[in-house]
Amino acid sequence: MDATGRIVVSGLTKMFGPVRAVHNLSFTVEPGTISGFLGPNGAGKTTTLRCLLGLVTPTAGTATIGGLRYIDLPHPSSTVGAVLDSSSFHPARSAKDHLRILCVVNGYPVARVDAVLGLVGLSAVADRKVRGFSTGMRQRLGLAAALLGDPGVLILDEPANGLDPEGIAWLRGFLRRLASEGRTVLISSHVLSEVEQTVDDIVVIDQGTLVRQGSLKELASQQGSTVVVRAPDLDRLTVALGLLSPRPDVQRQDDALMVRGLEPAAIGHVAFREGIELHELAAERSDLEDIFFALTGESSDGGGR
Repeated sequence: MDATGRIVVSGLTKMFGPVRAVHNLSFTVEPGTISGFLGPNGAGKTTTLRCLLGLVTPTAGTATIGGLRYIDLPHPSSTVGAVLDSSSFHPARSAKDHLRILCVVNGYPVARVDAVLGLVGLSAVADRKVRGFSTGMRQRLGLAAALLGDPGVLILDEPANGLDPEGIAWLRGFLRRLASEGRTVLISSHVLSEVEQTVDDIVVIDQGTLVRQGSLKELASQQGSTVVVRAPDLDRLTVALGLLSPRPDVQRQDDALMVRGLEPAAIGHVAFREGIELHELAAERSDLEDIFFALTGESSDGGGR
């Protein structure tokens, strides 16, 4: 295993005729971490991953793994394991035969087949034809194939797709174990709630450009928290908060105020000064969905810019 595989995307641009899929995109994924690669549909995620894996030639910029382009790696599949499509299997082959063929093609010992099937929990169905596999089982088989060369870098597109809750929990622990071994794990996903429980850092892109990169904690801090305030006289408190400079964002929601731009202590001070009784004053943590929608301009009902 090569555990030195830092992923570096630098000034990456890709044009498809007049269409600009990715523009001057730069980010880094460090070994020993799980990073989520996020963005709305059409943001350029797939194009970026394909550039990284040598499937698409960039118009400008570079995408390297361990300092080298994918096509320059001495033995690419031993450095990078990738799963971009969980349907690329011959339906009449068994899981074991599919992996055996890959071992022969790539020069791996056939003993790796049983090893990786055990790692992904498919040993009991090793001799079953792939045509009878569920989407989740195909996901596991794709992951097994990616691990044949014991790579130091894993690039996975929607790895939780088709997995049941038990399978998702298994995947979370499995990826965490791989990262703890010093491997670099980059996952692209639309399941934000799952990404939030899995990754260390996120890279958010929109319209082919970088919006933000950082840890979830850093990004939540940058977005600021929402303070929930409940009081018998919300109208008077709203007026008092509106007189502050700079003025906080105050939204009425049923029997509460949702305040952004002020810490709970500052709101409490205003209420004390005005003699307003408070029944609740609590800061809500920004979750990944809130951060994502704020950064990309998407809305939680599926709309967007």
